[in-house]
Amino acid sequence: MQALLPWFDQNKRDLPWRRNRSPYSTWISEIMLQQTRVETVKPYYERWMQRFPDVNTLAAADEQDVLRLWEGLGYYSRARSIHKAAQIIASDYNGEIPCDLKALRKLPGIGDYTAGAIASIGYGLPAACLDGNIRRILARYYDIADPVRTPQTEKRLWKLAEENLDRERPGDFNEALMDLGSAICLPENPQCLLCPLCGNCLALQHGTVSERPVILKSEPIPHFIVTAAVIPDESGERFLLTKRPDKGLLGGLWEFPGGKQEPGESLEECIRREIREELDIGIEVGEPFGVYKHAYTHFKVTLHAFICRHTEGEPKPLAATELGWFTRKELADLPMGKIDRMIAHKL
Repeated sequence: MQALLPWFDQNKRDLPWRRNRSPYSTWISEIMLQQTRVETVKPYYERWMQRFPDVNTLAAADEQDVLRLWEGLGYYSRARSIHKAAQIIASDYNGEIPCDLKALRKLPGIGDYTAGAIASIGYGLPAACLDGNIRRILARYYDIADPVRTPQTEKRLWKLAEENLDRERPGDFNEALMDLGSAICLPENPQCLLCPLCGNCLALQHGTVSERPVILKSEPIPHFIVTAAVIPDESGERFLLTKRPDKGLLGGLWEFPGGKQEPGESLEECIRREIREELDIGIEVGEPFGVYKHAYTHFKVTLHAFICRHTEGEPKPLAATELGWFTRKELADLPMGKIDRMIAHKL
């Protein structure tokens, strides 16, 4: 892969986190980039660095502020892990991100790939990386017919990544592979004739580029019907929201209470049951307040919101960590998932 770095020197992307390389900027950008497009990440990264320019500032921040700044990037466990890791780094490492791979892997949210990226890009150490782009490049370059993401193939790919790593410029080499995967060695319609590695690519020689990497078929993504209640107080100026448990999907975020529709249940029956189970109160279901659709990693939802009137009982956070009544203005400061933010905007 000797032609890779000269190609990178001529074609590397101008990205915000590359303008001031540091272990911290590498760490934050790599976590943000997990399952998220580069163009989406750019403004989030720049706002983050303005608000939390270093580990100690981040460690001292309130988790709700961290989640609010992260809002819209999704996969909120990433933000909570970053915050927890920053607190550990501040207390155990005097605010300095460790360069040792074993120490990095012990931090919340940092796996083999991110540890390798921080070590190689942030510290210039000879550590390999293996992400989706690099898997695809190696699977084609060596024409690997075995399915990727299996333990055996994963072990082989890591070995190949380590064997090919440029020891003098490990960070540049890893970023060059990332850029090659995003611009040339694409999942669909790869630009093979423009690839600096085309002369030695076995899949190109064997005519199997479109068949690599081999990916096992996944199960169909389930689709759930969900309801949510928009419950104003007697003045109509404040609305009842609940805070999700810290662990699990959308952990630590605020939401309009509700839940999944059960078989044979109408939307109105669903919302009344969910509010009774979650808050131990009675409601009268009123006018619809919009239908909202969103796709998560492993499922899709269609959410039906309703304006509801609180009729009896004192709300209790039976399925949440907190509840509260908030004005429209206060809703803007609460961290929320995408659908709940859309409802809040409509309010």
